[in-house]
Amino acid sequence: MTQGAPRICAVVVTYNRLAKLKLALARLLAEPLDHIVVVDNASDDGTAAYLAGLNDSRLDNLRLERNMGGAGGFEAGLRHAVAQYDPDWALLQDDDAWPDPGAISAFRSADTSEWDAVAGAVRYPDGAICDMNRPLLNPFRNLRVFLRTALGGGRRAFHMADDSYDSTAPVPVDGGAFVGLFLSRRAIKLAGYPDGRLFIYADDALYCLTLRKAGGRIAFLPALRFTHDCTSFDAGGALVPDWKVYFYHRNVLILYRAAAGVLFWPAMLVILPKWLIRLWSGGDNRRDRARLMLWGLRDGLRRDTHLTLAGLQSKLARTR
Repeated sequence: MTQGAPRICAVVVTYNRLAKLKLALARLLAEPLDHIVVVDNASDDGTAAYLAGLNDSRLDNLRLERNMGGAGGFEAGLRHAVAQYDPDWALLQDDDAWPDPGAISAFRSADTSEWDAVAGAVRYPDGAICDMNRPLLNPFRNLRVFLRTALGGGRRAFHMADDSYDSTAPVPVDGGAFVGLFLSRRAIKLAGYPDGRLFIYADDALYCLTLRKAGGRIAFLPALRFTHDCTSFDAGGALVPDWKVYFYHRNVLILYRAAAGVLFWPAMLVILPKWLIRLWSGGDNRRDRARLMLWGLRDGLRRDTHLTLAGLQSKLARTR
C-alpha cells in the first residue's frame, strides 16, 4: 500500500444496458474515485457515443471488439486498470450496480490493512439483500459449514446470513461477487486476473477461490453498501435468456470441482438431481434448455472453456 489515501480505480463492465449504465456512472462519478474504467463489450445501443460525450478526466473508456461477457470484460478491464494506473485497490462492479452515497469514503476510512480483498453489502433497489451477491464461506474448507450444507441447508448454509449484514466489524469470508468487490494490488499479484474464457457466471467465485488458495484474505464489510438492479431470472426463477443455462452449469461445475477436490463426486450426487428438477420445473423451451444443460455439464467436467456465445448459439441452431 502507498502512503496516504489509497488510490481506487473502479472497473465497470457494460453491454447494451445504456439506461442502467447512465445511472451507475452518475452514482460512481459522485464518489471520490481516482479512475473509472468502463469496459464496453461492443455494445450497439449508443453506449459508445454516450461515453465519448462525457467530460470527466477520471473516465477511461475501453471498447472491446466483441462481446467478451462479464468475465472477459473484467479480465480486460482489470489488466488495463493495472497497466495504466497501478491502483492500490480496484473496485469491480456490473453496469446495473452502484455504490450507495458515502460507500467509497467509508472504504477509504476503514482499516483494510490486513485484508487483500473486501466485499461490500449488496442490496436490491428496494433495500432487500441481493441473494446472488451474498459473500460466502467455502463449505469444503470448514467442517461446520459443510455439515450444515450437507444436512439440507442448501445455498444459505454457506452464504452470509441476514444478521451478518448488521455487523460493524469485518467478517472473514472465502468469496464475494464482482459487484462491490475491492481487490488490492497484492490480491492481483497473488491471484492474477479473472479467467475471461468463462464468459459469465462463477468467474468471481473461482477468482476468490484462487486468491484464498494463494493465501489471500477476504473480508465482508457490511458498512460498504451497494445497490444491484439485476434481472438475470424470470418470475419463475429460470435463467433468461436460455443460453445462460449453458454457461451457468459449465462454470459452476468447474467451480465445484476446484473447491471440493476429492469430495466433488459425492457432492454431485446431491447437486445434479436438484439441477434436473429445476430444469424441468422452470422456464419454457425445455428441449433447448436440456441440451444447453447437458453441453454445460459435459464441458464443465472436461474443464473445456473454448465455446463462445456465438459458437454456442450456432451449435444450438444446428440441432433444431
